[in-house]
Amino acid sequence: MEVTEQATTRPTDAGVTTGSLARKLGVSPTTLRSWDRRYGIGPALRTDGRHRRWTAEDVAMLQEMCRFTAAGLPPAEAARAAKERARGRGRSPALALVRPPAEPRAAKSPPATTVHPAGAPASRSGTGLPLGDVRQECRGLARAAVRLDAAAVQSLLTAVVETHGPATAWAEVMAPTLRAVGRKWESSGDRYVEVEHLLSWHISATLRHVYVRSVRKPRTGGRPVLLACLPDEPHTLPLEALGAVLTERGVLALMLGGAVPAEALIAAVRRVGPSAVVLWAQSRSTVNLPLARHVAGTRWGVRGARTQSLVLLGGPGWDGDSGPGLLRPLRLDDALRMLGAPEH
Repeated sequence: MEVTEQATTRPTDAGVTTGSLARKLGVSPTTLRSWDRRYGIGPALRTDGRHRRWTAEDVAMLQEMCRFTAAGLPPAEAARAAKERARGRGRSPALALVRPPAEPRAAKSPPATTVHPAGAPASRSGTGLPLGDVRQECRGLARAAVRLDAAAVQSLLTAVVETHGPATAWAEVMAPTLRAVGRKWESSGDRYVEVEHLLSWHISATLRHVYVRSVRKPRTGGRPVLLACLPDEPHTLPLEALGAVLTERGVLALMLGGAVPAEALIAAVRRVGPSAVVLWAQSRSTVNLPLARHVAGTRWGVRGARTQSLVLLGGPGWDGDSGPGLLRPLRLDDALRMLGAPEH
Protein backbone atom coordinates (compact mmCIF):
# COMPACT_ATOMS: atom_id res chain seq x y z
CA MET A 1 0.00 0.00 0.00
CA GLU A 2 1.35 3.41 -0.97
CA VAL A 3 1.90 5.78 1.91
CA THR A 4 1.10 9.39 1.12
CA GLU A 5 3.23 12.31 2.17
CA GLN A 6 0.35 13.54 4.27
CA ALA A 7 0.25 10.27 6.21
CA THR A 8 3.99 10.25 6.83
CA THR A 9 4.07 13.81 8.12
CA ARG A 10 0.98 13.62 10.30
CA PRO A 11 1.78 14.76 13.86
CA THR A 12 2.06 11.93 16.36
CA ASP A 13 0.29 13.99 19.03
CA ALA A 14 -2.87 14.59 17.04
CA GLY A 15 -4.71 11.97 19.10
CA VAL A 16 -6.85 9.03 18.04
CA THR A 17 -10.45 8.96 16.93
CA THR A 18 -13.32 7.63 18.99
CA GLY A 19 -13.72 4.65 16.67
CA SER A 20 -10.05 3.68 16.89
CA LEU A 21 -10.04 4.01 20.66
CA ALA A 22 -13.23 1.97 21.00
CA ARG A 23 -11.64 -0.88 19.06
CA LYS A 24 -8.51 -0.69 21.21
CA LEU A 25 -10.46 -0.81 24.46
CA GLY A 26 -13.02 -3.39 23.36
CA VAL A 27 -16.03 -1.14 23.99
CA SER A 28 -18.47 0.56 21.66
CA PRO A 29 -18.11 4.20 20.52
CA THR A 30 -21.51 4.81 22.11
CA THR A 31 -20.09 3.74 25.48
CA LEU A 32 -17.23 6.22 25.18
CA ARG A 33 -19.64 9.05 24.35
CA SER A 34 -21.86 8.03 27.25
CA TRP A 35 -18.92 8.06 29.68
CA ASP A 36 -17.97 11.52 28.41
CA ARG A 37 -21.50 12.84 28.83
CA ARG A 38 -22.29 11.24 32.20
CA TYR A 39 -18.96 11.14 34.03
CA GLY A 40 -16.74 13.70 32.32
CA ILE A 41 -14.31 11.08 30.95
CA GLY A 42 -13.86 12.84 27.65
CA PRO A 43 -11.20 13.74 25.11
CA ALA A 44 -8.84 16.64 25.64
CA LEU A 45 -8.97 17.59 21.96
CA ARG A 46 -11.98 18.44 19.81
CA THR A 47 -11.41 19.57 16.25
CA ASP A 48 -13.94 21.72 14.45
CA GLY A 49 -15.91 21.83 17.66
CA ARG A 50 -17.25 18.30 17.09
CA HIS A 51 -14.66 15.70 16.15
CA ARG A 52 -12.97 14.11 19.13
CA ARG A 53 -9.28 13.33 19.39
CA TRP A 54 -8.11 11.31 22.37
CA THR A 55 -4.59 11.98 23.64
CA ALA A 56 -2.26 9.46 25.24
CA GLU A 57 -3.33 10.76 28.67
CA ASP A 58 -6.99 10.29 27.73
CA VAL A 59 -6.30 6.74 26.61
CA ALA A 60 -4.47 5.89 29.85
CA MET A 61 -7.37 7.26 31.90
CA LEU A 62 -9.90 5.23 29.91
CA GLN A 63 -7.82 2.09 30.29
CA GLU A 64 -8.03 2.57 34.06
CA MET A 65 -11.77 3.14 33.72
CA CYS A 66 -12.11 -0.14 31.81
CA ARG A 67 -10.06 -2.05 34.37
CA PHE A 68 -12.22 -0.82 37.23
CA THR A 69 -15.54 -1.54 35.48
CA ALA A 70 -14.28 -4.96 34.39
CA ALA A 71 -13.49 -5.76 38.03
CA GLY A 72 -17.03 -4.84 39.09
CA LEU A 73 -16.78 -1.18 40.16
CA PRO A 74 -19.88 0.88 39.21
CA PRO A 75 -19.17 3.21 36.25
CA ALA A 76 -19.56 6.42 38.27
CA GLU A 77 -17.12 5.25 40.95
CA ALA A 78 -14.78 3.85 38.32
CA ALA A 79 -14.73 7.21 36.56
CA ARG A 80 -13.88 9.07 39.76
CA ALA A 81 -11.09 6.62 40.53
CA ALA A 82 -9.67 6.85 37.00
CA LYS A 83 -9.67 10.66 37.12
CA GLU A 84 -8.02 10.67 40.54
CA ARG A 85 -5.22 8.48 39.28
CA ALA A 86 -4.81 10.66 36.18
CA ARG A 87 -4.47 13.71 38.42
CA GLY A 88 -1.74 12.01 40.43
CA ARG A 89 -3.53 11.97 43.77
CA GLY A 90 -1.97 8.69 44.78
CA ARG A 91 -3.52 5.32 45.35
CA SER A 92 -6.77 5.44 47.27
CA PRO A 93 -8.85 2.38 48.24
CA ALA A 94 -11.04 3.01 45.21
CA LEU A 95 -8.05 2.49 42.95
CA ALA A 96 -7.54 -1.13 43.96
CA LEU A 97 -8.97 -3.69 41.58
CA VAL A 98 -12.14 -4.94 43.17
CA ARG A 99 -12.31 -8.65 43.88
CA PRO A 100 -15.51 -10.64 43.29
CA PRO A 101 -17.93 -11.05 46.21
CA ALA A 102 -16.69 -13.33 48.97
CA GLU A 103 -19.85 -15.47 48.92
CA PRO A 104 -20.26 -17.47 45.70
CA ARG A 105 -23.41 -16.74 43.79
CA ALA A 106 -25.63 -19.35 42.24
CA ALA A 107 -24.15 -20.70 39.02
CA LYS A 108 -25.67 -19.03 35.99
CA SER A 109 -23.48 -20.33 33.21
CA PRO A 110 -23.98 -23.68 31.45
CA PRO A 111 -21.63 -26.62 32.11
CA ALA A 112 -18.20 -26.40 30.52
CA THR A 113 -19.07 -28.94 27.84
CA THR A 114 -22.50 -27.52 26.98
CA VAL A 115 -23.10 -25.31 23.95
CA HIS A 116 -25.73 -22.57 24.07
CA PRO A 117 -28.90 -23.65 22.24
CA ALA A 118 -29.80 -21.94 19.01
CA GLY A 119 -31.70 -18.74 19.58
CA ALA A 120 -30.45 -18.27 23.14
CA PRO A 121 -29.97 -14.63 24.13
CA ALA A 122 -26.42 -13.46 23.52
CA SER A 123 -25.26 -10.72 25.85
CA ARG A 124 -22.24 -9.05 24.33
CA SER A 125 -21.56 -6.61 27.17
CA GLY A 126 -19.65 -4.20 24.94
CA THR A 127 -17.11 -6.80 23.83
CA GLY A 128 -18.64 -8.12 20.64
CA LEU A 129 -18.54 -11.61 22.19
CA PRO A 130 -21.69 -13.75 22.54
CA LEU A 131 -21.49 -14.40 26.28
CA GLY A 132 -25.08 -15.28 27.16
CA ASP A 133 -26.25 -15.30 30.79
CA VAL A 134 -23.02 -15.45 32.79
CA ARG A 135 -21.37 -14.17 35.95
CA GLN A 136 -20.23 -10.57 36.16
CA GLU A 137 -16.63 -11.82 36.49
CA CYS A 138 -17.01 -13.49 33.09
CA ARG A 139 -18.03 -10.21 31.46
CA GLY A 140 -15.11 -8.42 33.07
CA LEU A 141 -12.68 -11.06 31.87
CA ALA A 142 -14.06 -10.83 28.34
CA ARG A 143 -13.67 -7.04 28.29
CA ALA A 144 -10.08 -7.25 29.52
CA ALA A 145 -9.22 -9.98 27.00
CA VAL A 146 -10.65 -8.05 24.05
CA ARG A 147 -8.57 -5.04 25.13
CA LEU A 148 -5.52 -7.35 25.29
CA ASP A 149 -5.01 -6.00 28.80
CA ALA A 150 -2.79 -8.75 30.21
CA ALA A 151 -2.52 -7.22 33.69
CA ALA A 152 -6.30 -6.98 34.09
CA VAL A 153 -6.84 -10.50 32.69
CA GLN A 154 -4.40 -11.97 35.21
CA SER A 155 -5.78 -9.94 38.12
CA LEU A 156 -9.32 -11.06 37.38
CA LEU A 157 -8.34 -14.71 36.97
CA THR A 158 -6.36 -14.70 40.21
CA ALA A 159 -9.22 -13.04 42.08
CA VAL A 160 -11.90 -15.46 40.89
CA VAL A 161 -9.74 -18.50 41.75
CA GLU A 162 -8.96 -17.18 45.22
CA THR A 163 -12.60 -16.29 45.87
CA HIS A 164 -14.49 -19.22 44.36
CA GLY A 165 -11.84 -21.93 43.96
CA PRO A 166 -10.48 -23.41 40.71
CA ALA A 167 -13.50 -25.63 39.98
CA THR A 168 -16.02 -22.78 39.94
CA ALA A 169 -13.51 -20.45 38.29
CA TRP A 170 -13.07 -22.88 35.40
CA ALA A 171 -16.70 -23.92 34.94
CA GLU A 172 -18.35 -20.54 35.39
CA VAL A 173 -15.79 -17.96 34.28
CA MET A 174 -12.85 -19.34 32.31
CA ALA A 175 -14.63 -21.89 30.10
CA PRO A 176 -17.63 -19.69 29.17
CA THR A 177 -15.32 -16.85 28.15
CA LEU A 178 -13.13 -19.19 26.10
CA ARG A 179 -16.19 -20.60 24.35
CA ALA A 180 -17.42 -17.10 23.53
CA VAL A 181 -14.04 -16.14 22.06
CA GLY A 182 -13.95 -19.39 20.08
CA ARG A 183 -17.41 -18.80 18.62
CA LYS A 184 -16.46 -15.24 17.67
CA TRP A 185 -13.26 -16.48 16.02
CA GLU A 186 -15.15 -19.08 13.98
CA SER A 187 -17.71 -16.53 12.80
CA SER A 188 -15.29 -13.73 11.90
CA GLY A 189 -12.42 -15.35 10.03
CA ASP A 190 -9.07 -14.86 11.70
CA ARG A 191 -10.20 -12.02 13.96
CA TYR A 192 -9.95 -12.53 17.72
CA VAL A 193 -7.24 -15.19 17.39
CA GLU A 194 -4.94 -12.96 19.40
CA VAL A 195 -7.64 -12.61 22.08
CA GLU A 196 -8.00 -16.38 22.39
CA HIS A 197 -4.24 -16.88 22.56
CA LEU A 198 -3.82 -14.25 25.28
CA LEU A 199 -6.74 -15.57 27.31
CA SER A 200 -5.66 -19.21 26.95
CA TRP A 201 -2.12 -18.42 28.06
CA HIS A 202 -3.23 -16.61 31.20
CA ILE A 203 -5.80 -19.25 32.09
CA SER A 204 -3.11 -21.92 31.73
CA ALA A 205 -0.71 -19.90 33.87
CA THR A 206 -3.36 -19.47 36.57
CA LEU A 207 -4.30 -23.16 36.63
CA ARG A 208 -0.66 -24.25 36.73
CA HIS A 209 -0.04 -21.91 39.64
CA VAL A 210 -2.86 -23.61 41.54
CA TYR A 211 -1.34 -27.01 40.71
CA VAL A 212 2.20 -26.03 41.75
CA ARG A 213 0.96 -24.44 44.97
CA SER A 214 -1.19 -27.46 45.87
CA VAL A 215 1.20 -30.23 44.88
CA ARG A 216 3.74 -28.99 47.45
CA LYS A 217 1.37 -29.68 50.33
CA PRO A 218 2.01 -32.80 52.39
CA ARG A 219 -0.31 -35.65 51.41
CA THR A 220 -0.88 -39.23 52.40
CA GLY A 221 -0.04 -42.05 49.92
CA GLY A 222 -2.42 -43.12 47.23
CA ARG A 223 -1.77 -43.57 43.54
CA PRO A 224 -1.95 -40.58 41.19
CA VAL A 225 -4.47 -39.85 38.49
CA LEU A 226 -2.80 -39.75 35.07
CA LEU A 227 -4.02 -37.03 32.70
CA ALA A 228 -3.24 -37.23 28.98
CA CYS A 229 -4.47 -36.01 25.62
CA LEU A 230 -4.80 -38.61 22.89
CA PRO A 231 -1.97 -38.83 20.32
CA ASP A 232 -3.45 -36.31 17.88
CA GLU A 233 -5.06 -34.00 20.46
CA PRO A 234 -3.20 -30.75 21.35
CA HIS A 235 -5.83 -29.07 23.60
CA THR A 236 -4.78 -29.35 27.24
CA LEU A 237 -6.66 -26.61 29.11
CA PRO A 238 -9.56 -28.79 30.35
CA LEU A 239 -7.06 -31.33 31.68
CA GLU A 240 -5.07 -28.54 33.32
CA ALA A 241 -8.27 -27.43 35.06
CA LEU A 242 -8.96 -30.99 36.24
CA GLY A 243 -5.37 -31.38 37.44
CA ALA A 244 -5.52 -28.11 39.38
CA VAL A 245 -8.76 -29.04 41.13
CA LEU A 246 -7.61 -32.59 41.91
CA THR A 247 -4.37 -31.45 43.54
CA GLU A 248 -6.16 -28.70 45.43
CA ARG A 249 -8.46 -31.38 46.87
CA GLY A 250 -5.59 -33.64 47.86
CA VAL A 251 -5.54 -36.04 44.88
CA LEU A 252 -2.17 -36.15 43.12
CA ALA A 253 -2.46 -35.63 39.35
CA LEU A 254 0.25 -36.57 36.87
CA MET A 255 -0.07 -34.42 33.73
CA LEU A 256 1.43 -35.78 30.51
CA GLY A 257 0.06 -32.93 28.38
CA GLY A 258 -1.00 -32.78 24.75
CA ALA A 259 -0.64 -35.29 21.92
CA VAL A 260 0.84 -38.12 23.99
CA PRO A 261 2.11 -40.98 21.76
CA ALA A 262 0.33 -44.27 22.33
CA GLU A 263 3.52 -46.10 23.30
CA ALA A 264 4.43 -43.41 25.84
CA LEU A 265 0.95 -43.49 27.35
CA ILE A 266 1.01 -47.27 27.83
CA ALA A 267 4.54 -47.12 29.25
CA ALA A 268 3.48 -44.44 31.76
CA VAL A 269 0.50 -46.49 32.91
CA ARG A 270 2.71 -49.52 33.54
CA ARG A 271 5.41 -47.51 35.32
CA VAL A 272 3.17 -45.37 37.51
CA GLY A 273 0.23 -47.69 38.16
CA PRO A 274 -2.28 -44.84 38.36
CA SER A 275 -5.58 -45.16 40.17
CA ALA A 276 -7.24 -43.68 37.08
CA VAL A 277 -6.40 -42.43 33.61
CA VAL A 278 -8.25 -39.51 32.01
CA LEU A 279 -8.00 -39.39 28.20
CA TRP A 280 -9.04 -36.12 26.56
CA ALA A 281 -10.42 -35.75 23.02
CA GLN A 282 -11.63 -32.33 21.94
CA SER A 283 -13.02 -33.50 18.59
CA ARG A 284 -14.13 -36.74 16.97
CA SER A 285 -11.12 -36.66 14.67
CA THR A 286 -8.77 -37.24 17.62
CA VAL A 287 -10.75 -40.04 19.29
CA ASN A 288 -8.91 -43.36 19.57
CA LEU A 289 -11.24 -45.90 21.11
CA PRO A 290 -8.96 -48.92 20.60
CA LEU A 291 -6.21 -47.13 22.55
CA ALA A 292 -8.63 -46.27 25.34
CA ARG A 293 -9.72 -49.90 25.58
CA HIS A 294 -6.10 -51.01 25.59
CA VAL A 295 -5.34 -48.66 28.48
CA ALA A 296 -8.39 -49.96 30.36
CA GLY A 297 -7.18 -53.53 29.85
CA THR A 298 -3.57 -52.87 30.87
CA ARG A 299 -2.70 -54.61 34.13
CA TRP A 300 0.09 -53.48 36.41
CA GLY A 301 1.55 -54.35 39.79
CA VAL A 302 3.39 -57.30 41.24
CA ARG A 303 2.63 -60.82 40.07
CA GLY A 304 -0.34 -62.27 41.87
CA ALA A 305 -1.70 -58.83 42.76
CA ARG A 306 -2.05 -57.15 39.40
CA THR A 307 -4.79 -54.58 38.93
CA GLN A 308 -6.12 -52.12 36.38
CA SER A 309 -6.69 -48.38 36.19
CA LEU A 310 -10.07 -46.73 35.99
CA VAL A 311 -10.35 -45.00 32.59
CA LEU A 312 -12.34 -41.79 32.04
CA LEU A 313 -13.06 -40.47 28.56
CA GLY A 314 -13.12 -36.67 28.77
CA GLY A 315 -14.02 -34.13 26.12
CA PRO A 316 -16.74 -33.58 23.51
CA GLY A 317 -14.99 -35.82 20.97
CA TRP A 318 -16.22 -39.02 22.65
CA ASP A 319 -19.72 -40.02 21.67
CA GLY A 320 -22.17 -42.57 23.04
CA ASP A 321 -21.45 -45.76 24.97
CA SER A 322 -17.78 -46.63 24.73
CA GLY A 323 -17.97 -50.05 26.33
CA PRO A 324 -17.31 -51.70 29.72
CA GLY A 325 -14.59 -50.30 31.93
CA LEU A 326 -14.75 -46.84 30.33
CA LEU A 327 -16.48 -44.00 32.18
CA ARG A 328 -17.80 -40.93 30.39
CA PRO A 329 -17.93 -37.79 32.57
CA LEU A 330 -19.85 -34.97 30.92
CA ARG A 331 -18.74 -32.20 33.23
CA LEU A 332 -15.89 -31.34 35.55
CA ASP A 333 -17.88 -32.21 38.66
CA ASP A 334 -18.76 -35.61 37.13
CA ALA A 335 -15.06 -36.39 36.70
CA LEU A 336 -14.26 -35.22 40.22
CA ARG A 337 -16.95 -37.45 41.69
CA MET A 338 -15.74 -40.48 39.68
CA LEU A 339 -12.16 -39.84 40.80
CA GLY A 340 -13.10 -39.57 44.46
CA ALA A 341 -12.43 -35.84 44.76
CA PRO A 342 -15.81 -34.26 45.55
CA GLU A 343 -16.06 -30.78 46.99
CA HIS A 344 -15.01 -30.55 50.62
